[in-house]
Amino acid sequence: MNRLRILGLTSFTQQARTTASFAFKQQSRIIPRTLNGWACFGKSEPLVKAEFPLTEFGDDSVDMDIICCGVCGTDIHTIDSGWGQSNYPLVAGHEIIGRVTRVGKNVKHLKVGDRAGVGCQCGSCNHCKNCKDHKENLCEDHAIWTFNDHWSNGDTTYGGFADRWRGNKDFAFKIPNAIPSVDAASILCGGVTTYAPMKRYGVGEGSKVAVLGLGGLGHFGVQWAKALGAKVVAYDVVPEKVEDAKALGCDDYVLVQKPDQLERHMDSFTHILGTKIINKSWDDYFRMLKKNGVFIACDIPEVPFSGLNALNMAAKQITVAGSFIGSPDDIREALDVAAKNGIRTWANEFPMDKINDAIEFVRKGHPRYRAVLVN
Repeated sequence: MNRLRILGLTSFTQQARTTASFAFKQQSRIIPRTLNGWACFGKSEPLVKAEFPLTEFGDDSVDMDIICCGVCGTDIHTIDSGWGQSNYPLVAGHEIIGRVTRVGKNVKHLKVGDRAGVGCQCGSCNHCKNCKDHKENLCEDHAIWTFNDHWSNGDTTYGGFADRWRGNKDFAFKIPNAIPSVDAASILCGGVTTYAPMKRYGVGEGSKVAVLGLGGLGHFGVQWAKALGAKVVAYDVVPEKVEDAKALGCDDYVLVQKPDQLERHMDSFTHILGTKIINKSWDDYFRMLKKNGVFIACDIPEVPFSGLNALNMAAKQITVAGSFIGSPDDIREALDVAAKNGIRTWANEFPMDKINDAIEFVRKGHPRYRAVLVN
């Protein structure tokens, strides 16, 4: 696999893992009260290191020292207030892998020294219908997000661009030994965001999936679809990604700016996974789908979707489906599938203190295919 690495980071990561391994043999007698996080104090401002209070430790709590954290598009949108006004100061980061240092008495699935992961969500109401149906990501009352939100007691949630995390056991997941920390991080958001809807809408043997955009989400989408037994064609605009597409397992790679290439898979897909959606291309998307095809929208741009032709949708009985991260069950299943099928994050690693460089790297669209910060 052609994994790109920032120069010198491979040895850095190994050293960090080795150094950390001895520090978690027993619980600390001192409960930490603060975290040191890289905070944004205003729209689009550079991140600066600052100290913030941790929420109160309780019977359902998990403490962990952060090993690494992925940088997701959601972090950029939130830093920039792209989806609405953010609450500053904020510490972003929601693809968190850490080493457990303390657990509350109700925590049974994790112990001190385990690796644990936290995704985009860190709490829910536990009593609405969706929560009872194990769809906590669709909590109807009080979903709690890993950053830029508040715990039920009013404390601010702080994310993984930091040295420490504390939160609820139900959203802290044990990481399989088969998955290295850097690989596991982005599965907690980018990975499950693409896995959950394909499983929900029946991708499997006999399916043919188009993945629009071979990037941070798309490279996961290709791997999941292949693991589920489907044929996969990736669509992008970068000619140099053809070798990456092959390495990921694609059956074909289409340059969307080439009309002859665009035509060769028309009316053949059971599913489209849209990780990069262009409004002017909806007619082409619907032509690509077979009748009763499903278009899964994983892209959440800052501008609304427009240009969907209702007649074309009706004529083929097309389903256009949204999807929102994944439930705790989805995350556990995605981690299990990744461990069993060798699904990995293609990652560029950065030291945590180079976070502003990493964010600029993501803004410019340079990752092949995720950026991960390492403490």
